[in-house]
Amino acid sequence: MPTIAVVGAGTGLGAAVARRFGAEGFRVALVARTQARLDALASELGEAGVAARGYAADVRDGAALAAALARAASELGPVDVLSFSPVPARTSLRPVLETSRDDLVAAFELSVLGPRAAVGAVLPGMQERGAGSLLFVNGGSAVRPNHAVAGTSVAFAAETAYAQMLHTTLTGTGVQVRQLIIPGAITPGHPTHDPDVLAGTLWAMHARPGSFREYADQLEG
Repeated sequence: MPTIAVVGAGTGLGAAVARRFGAEGFRVALVARTQARLDALASELGEAGVAARGYAADVRDGAALAAALARAASELGPVDVLSFSPVPARTSLRPVLETSRDDLVAAFELSVLGPRAAVGAVLPGMQERGAGSLLFVNGGSAVRPNHAVAGTSVAFAAETAYAQMLHTTLTGTGVQVRQLIIPGAITPGHPTHDPDVLAGTLWAMHARPGSFREYADQLEG
């Protein structure tokens, strides 16, 4: 049975991704900061027939994140899919003239050093097996800087560059790297931004390899 690690597992998109991949026979490693919330989500998923377990780690703590993913691989099996979609802190959503150096450092730790730690933990195994998917989820500011959310604009752009370089380097190895851009808010009931709809898109991106980037919807403007 394959395993997906959902980094940034919450009750919205993370839970939807867990349900979608769980329905396809995946075990699910849930990674977020609070163990109690992860345990509650794992229990809820278990009631729906999804084999899930929580592994608490702060994405900004690279060593803790790598250790959590190592525990997940030990207990659930090697990670075949990484879904990386932690929610940015509010300090990453400030206007550019109100964004401090510390705000940018925090955003960089979450969206660049976090992915590096996660990839470092799961990629060697994927390369050895010759298969796997690294799925990155970002907002529209990843491809179109927005002065109103400066931290994510800077950090998501850097995450995009890192992921795209991985895509270029790993093409042809059996390990695919893909990015889903979600312009605007994730909204239950929305035709394109509903969590379950987005989870279906991520499943399709894993199941049917394609180009590096896909959009949940068109960017406005």
